[in-house]
Parts: sequence; C-alpha cells; structure tokens
Amino acid sequence: MKKCAILFVLLWLVAASIPPYAALAAEPDANPGAASYTTPISDTDTTLDGNISYKQQFFQIPAYWKAGQVKVALDYKASPLAQDKLSSVTISVNGTTVTSFRPVVSEGARQRMVVEVPVSALIEGTNTLTIQGHIVSGNEQVQICTPTYYADKWLQIYKSSSIIVSYTPLPLANAIADFSARFTGLDTLARQDNAIAIPKDADPSELEAAVYALSGLAKSGGSDSKGVPLLAYGIDDSELAGKKLVVAVAMRDRLPASLRGLIPDAALGDKAVIRLVNANGQPTLVVTSDNAGLLVKAGRLIGNASLLAQLSGPVKEVTATTEVASPVPAVTKVVNLTQVGDQITGTSHRTKDYYIALPANRSIAEASKLSLQFRYAKNLDFDRSLVTVLVDGKPIGSKKLTEALADGDSLNLTLPKNLNLSGNFTITTAFDLEVKNTSCMLPQDQMPWAFIDTDTVLQLHTKDRTELLFNNYPYPFLRDGIYNQVGVVLPEKRDGNTYRTIGNLFNLLGQYAEGNGGDVRFFGPDASADALKDRNVIAIGSYADNPVIRSANDSLYFKYDAAGTGFASNEKMSIDEDYGKRIGSLQLIVSPYASGHGLLAVTGADSRYVYLASKLIANESTMWKVYGDGAVTDMDGNIHAYRFKREAAPDQPSAVENMLEREDVLAFTAAAVSVLLLVLLSLILLIRKHRRKRRDGK
Repeated sequence: MKKCAILFVLLWLVAASIPPYAALAAEPDANPGAASYTTPISDTDTTLDGNISYKQQFFQIPAYWKAGQVKVALDYKASPLAQDKLSSVTISVNGTTVTSFRPVVSEGARQRMVVEVPVSALIEGTNTLTIQGHIVSGNEQVQICTPTYYADKWLQIYKSSSIIVSYTPLPLANAIADFSARFTGLDTLARQDNAIAIPKDADPSELEAAVYALSGLAKSGGSDSKGVPLLAYGIDDSELAGKKLVVAVAMRDRLPASLRGLIPDAALGDKAVIRLVNANGQPTLVVTSDNAGLLVKAGRLIGNASLLAQLSGPVKEVTATTEVASPVPAVTKVVNLTQVGDQITGTSHRTKDYYIALPANRSIAEASKLSLQFRYAKNLDFDRSLVTVLVDGKPIGSKKLTEALADGDSLNLTLPKNLNLSGNFTITTAFDLEVKNTSCMLPQDQMPWAFIDTDTVLQLHTKDRTELLFNNYPYPFLRDGIYNQVGVVLPEKRDGNTYRTIGNLFNLLGQYAEGNGGDVRFFGPDASADALKDRNVIAIGSYADNPVIRSANDSLYFKYDAAGTGFASNEKMSIDEDYGKRIGSLQLIVSPYASGHGLLAVTGADSRYVYLASKLIANESTMWKVYGDGAVTDMDGNIHAYRFKREAAPDQPSAVENMLEREDVLAFTAAAVSVLLLVLLSLILLIRKHRRKRRDGK
C-alpha cells in the first residue's frame, strides 16, 4: 500500500508539472477522433486590483462539437498583501460557480490552479468565463469594519492561463450549411485545415468567383483567424492533399479529373452547380459551371454567409434568376450591444465592455447616438451610485441612479465628434453600485446588481476616410462596405506564391467587406490603360514581370534600380544593392490611369518577396504594423513603414454642413424661422392696419 501511495503521489506531481497548452492551439487528443482547442484567458499578463475585481473571457463551443472535458488552467501569483484566510478567487462559467479558492501567497513562484468545468454549465455558441477576486489585507478584525479600497495589483494572472476544451467533432452532415460551418470553424482555421483551390492557370472568371467566395468565408471565420489559403491544383497538390476541407472553384472542363467524375450534372451551360462531394475521404465543395458568368455568380453565393447557412442539402444550382446578392450595407448602422442582456453584480466600481468593429477607413460622423437601457437593485445608496459611459476610455456622460427609476432607467448620449473615432473601438458601461451601512460587512457575491437590457443600441453614422494611406486601408478598394471597382493585374509568370498573395489580400478585404456586392476584375499583364482607367488597381509582381509596376516605377516611393532587379535608396531609407533584391514592398499611390483612384503595388524582385509583402495586409494582427503609404519588409521580420505624401490640412466642415448633419439643430432652426416669419407677418398686418386707419381718418 505504501508503494502504491508513493507511486500515486509521484504521478500527481508529474501531471501537475505539465505546462499549459499554447495559446489558440488546436491539438489532437489521445482518444482517436477527439481533439482539444485552447483559448487564452488573456493575450498579455493581467492583474486584479481593488477589494473586488474580475476578469472575463469568452470561449466558443461550436454546434458541431460534442464537448467532453473543459478545464480552466489558471497561472497566477498572489501578492503578500493578500491575507490567506479571507482573500479568495472565484471561477464561474455562464454564471455557474465552478470553484472558489484561497490564493497561495508567494514572493516569487507562480502558482497553477486547474479546475474542471461541468459540461452542464456550457452552452452552444459563446460561453463566458469570469474570474472574480476579493482581497482582505492587514489586521483581520480591523479590516472587517474598515471600508478601505485597495488599488494594489494583488493578483497577477499570466498569459499562459487558458481554457482547454476537449471535444469530438460530430459526423459531417450531407449539407452545404454544415460544411460551411466547419470550414469557417475556429478549430479548422487554427489548424489551417481548409483551402480554396483553383486551376494553376486560373482564368479571370475562376479567380473572380474564388475571391468572392474567399471574402465571405474569411469574414465568417472572424478577425482573429489565420485566414483561408488560396492554392492551385497542379502546383500545391501535396499541400491540398493534407487539407480536411476544400472548396474547389473552376470551370468544369478545368476541374481535376478526380473531381470532374463526381459531378453528374449533364449540361452546365445555363447554370452553375455547388455540390458537396467526398473526394477520396476529403469533403470538397465543388463550385463549377460551363458558363463563366454563372460561375462568378455561384462564387458570390458562397460569399453570402446567410444564404450559405440555409442550404440544408448537398447541391445548389445557380441560374440567371437565382438571387445571391447580400443586402446593401447601410451608412447608418444600428448595433445591439447585447443579445441576451448583461448582469453586473457586486459593490463598488463595476464595468462591462462592448467591442465595436469597424473597418479602419470608416470614421464616426456626427449625430451617432447611444441608447443605454438598464435597471438595478433598490438597496443602493442612491446618493453615491451612478452609471458612466466611456468610449475608448474617455467618458462621454454619466447619470445618477435613483430609486424611482430602478425598474427601468435609460441614458441617451450623442457621441462627441471630437473623439475622432475610426476603425474598431470599445464602449464601456461603468456602474458605481454603493450600498448603505457596509462598513462592517464583507462584500457578498449577490449584493447590488445592475442589468443592461437587450434593447440597448448604438446608432452609428459613419463615413469613409479617403486619403490614400494604409492608415485608412482598405480604402480605396472598399467603399461603403463593398468592393469599389477593383482591378487586379497579375504578373506574366504565376506560381504558388502568386495565388497565396491573392489569398492574403482578399482575406483581409473580406474581413472588412459587409456584403458580396461591388466589382472585382482580374487582368493579365497586357491590360490596357483604358481597361484600368475606372479601376482601383492592385498590381502584383516584380518590375520584370508586371508592366503596370514597370510603367509606374517613377511614381513609386521605393523605386526599382535602373536594371529593375532590386529597390534603390530614397529620402527615407538607405538600401544596400543586395538587400534591395531581398525585400518585398507595399506602396499606395494615386492611379496613373485616372484621378480619384488608387494603385496598390505589391511587389518585390521575386515572387517570394511579393508574398512576403502581402502578409503585412493579410489580417488585422499584422495590419497595425503598416502605416503611411510605403513599406518594405524582409525575411527576418523587419518592417519599415513611412509616409511620403505631405500631410494635408484637415477639412473643416462649414457651418451649414454641420447644421445639416444635426437633427436637433435643424429642428431648432426650423422653429426659429417659423417664429420669425410669424413676427414678420404680424408686423406687416399691423402696418397695413395703421395705414388703413390713417386713410379712414382723412
């Protein structure tokens, strides 16, 4: 028995020493068919401070997962300020308490707490993990009757902390909708188990259909995903063979023979078909036709996520009369901050953040409004309780809480124009929930509360930022949420890097697009100036193999040398002759074919460096590193970005424009004008009356 006990202890110690999973990793489980997916609790080390504080994180349970075991691995270090006997940490999921424990106080070593979450506490879709801390320090007896607020960062939570979901994927249904859900699933994207495949010498219609499909699928995958690679049959066959889910886009006579044999449709001249097939154990969604125009239309259908989710069968035919267009994006956008309502519990200062996603080229116009609908407990100290709304940490308004409105209160605010908001931002609702006579009470979990109702909405009026800068990207290629007359000029020689470059570009553009509308066209290197004059051009390739880049070289900020084999030095950066051959560049200039349009050069002396440059604008995680209008990067990850265009003076809207944008000012002006007209009319009538009396008196 002693030997067994010792062996058990040793095994337990070994298990406890296993390091946490890597952040956002999707790893196979020991059981066949099972897997695990890990979500970090925080991307950086974070802290809890104050008497009561908490940290929230969301994690997903997709519909096609059968969740088995869910664990929370918390790596932390507690300050010596925390008193072991009274300080505590509570972990809950979706409001269900999983565990509470006393943090181990240690000067140096980090501690690890691993706790299993009951499967019954999980829900399909978005789940909420809450870590709440309560600190008591100093003399225990004194503390209980001393309402001191401790601002010290008493509990550090390391970024290695994570939520590990072990699951088994459910069998794939014979339905396009289920294939789509898995194709854009967080585990599929994390492992990059998916791809869109086209012929190695894809024609313009195949490329257009592929990028419309890619745009919609990339948006469904979310902004944190690694993106969907664009690969080519005949070039990337070995890589494609390792993918678990593939979307194949091609004219039928250009499909690989193995796929062409799985398409039984007799004639495809007047229709396109989207068919889910099993290609030697690899689920593949084939998009094909004998008609180039209908193939592009089928690609747009794939790019419409709401339509794709409705396809419960394995086949969808697309004809000339099939409706595939997404609704036209509205300039005014109404955002519901919460779908199910959010409860805030506990005394003192409590906050709830709402992340608002906008493309970087969209800024907030005047008259954008927030309507906060909420209710709260009646046992508050209403002399000291209030709610404050902040935008990106800046307060825009507050309201004192009152007992009379506790069952239904509201706060309506206009977002100040001088916030200069553009791109993503955060709205924070901060409640100060104070309770009377708490000087001799320890805070309790279910003390005061506030609830933010589902009819809380943000009415956004947005406008494009139109200066040709990467700060405003994806302008000019997207405008008002749809593709803005995009023309992609390809190099003379295409390889796998060329298609991966296209995939990178349209993964991010697809993230920002708000529908499958607009127009994208592909051109060969022989594209005429007339064909490009109404286009916002993306030129891919080198000086040697893309005439558009060659002809625009004098206008580029990073110019090629006289031989066209590498980049030369300029006023911003000294470039060694050999180094200039080993870098890729992004440059955003005015189109040489027509004013009012832009040209993006994705270029380098070799296709490897072209692809390297495209990775800078492949997703939001790298996009922030690029600013100005010209950038270069090398294989070592060094990025040099500069602004070459002179900074223009900011446009100052006229008083008339300001007045026309504000409904309250318009209403006041209309009322004032009406009063003025009535006064003038009264004066005219009085003058006429007196004149008549004078005539009668004579």
